[in-house]
Amino acid sequence: MSDMVAMTLAEADALARKVLESRGLAPDHAAAVARTMVAGERDGCASHGLYRLLVAANSIERGVVVPDAVPVVSEPAAALVRVDGKGGFAQLPFERGLPLLIEKARKFGIAALALNNVVHFAALWPEVEALTDAGLVGLAFTPSHAWVAPEGGTKPVFGTNPIAFGWPRPGGNPFVFDFATSAVARGEIELHRRAGKTISPEWGYDSEGHPSIDPKAVLDGAMRTFGGHKGSALAAMVELIAGPLIGDMTSAESMTADQGRMGSPIGGELVIAIDPAGFLGASVDEHLGRAEAMFDAITGQGARLPGARRYVARAQSDAQGVRIPAALHSDILALLEGEMA
Repeated sequence: MSDMVAMTLAEADALARKVLESRGLAPDHAAAVARTMVAGERDGCASHGLYRLLVAANSIERGVVVPDAVPVVSEPAAALVRVDGKGGFAQLPFERGLPLLIEKARKFGIAALALNNVVHFAALWPEVEALTDAGLVGLAFTPSHAWVAPEGGTKPVFGTNPIAFGWPRPGGNPFVFDFATSAVARGEIELHRRAGKTISPEWGYDSEGHPSIDPKAVLDGAMRTFGGHKGSALAAMVELIAGPLIGDMTSAESMTADQGRMGSPIGGELVIAIDPAGFLGASVDEHLGRAEAMFDAITGQGARLPGARRYVARAQSDAQGVRIPAALHSDILALLEGEMA
């Protein structure tokens, strides 16, 4: 028996929607969440792909997420958009706020979107890529649960606190990077646990503060930031600008609000959109061309642009579909039967 299961992207999307709706998620939310999961799987980001169905189902089952929440869009200021997610997953609130964010960025040159009161489990690159599709530069930030110790400590304070950036490129794929400020994504540690593999001792500490290669010990203890104090500083920045700045939770507050349910993080997200033409006017093409010279200088010496691997995986998935571990596929099917494998 093969240890992998193949499916087309359409089949992956249909499976994700079916599972989510079977767990009680409203169809509009299920569609938005499924799109994000399938995009992760398509782009070779397994820890943000269909595996996240198990994560989402857990959050729904434990009452962490409001399954039929109706997002409310408002405009607190001329160049600002706020979407109150009313406790639902973040994907639909983002989709509801995106058109107004794009409109304001084009009108004012720069605009920001605050997502409040949402449940977040996904990578941020789909958000900034949606902005680059509109010809805008994008940045996105969100805290999570307090899973990560500050540099020099061993007790959790920060979330994995990802940062994403997107730059539109004429005639080609945008330059997009998305990385956690932790040494590795939490989902990556969980995938190692599921596969019975050890992890790098640089990834985190056990509950007693000792470096550990046991993924479960680190999941129960504390993860580490990447790059030492630099990652720690960036994690603190994300806590501030995507927490108190937009009137939402820090990672520690999110963990408290979870009340031991082990659900996905609760809180907010800050998205910033910048229109290059707003700064550059008629010379926008000239200056975007100068950016292309920098990209050429990177790739011309054999270096890889961050995010490039996703586009290679995307092209392959578009042509051949995706393959997921049979054990994961079995666990996903078990959700349709009302039980976790």
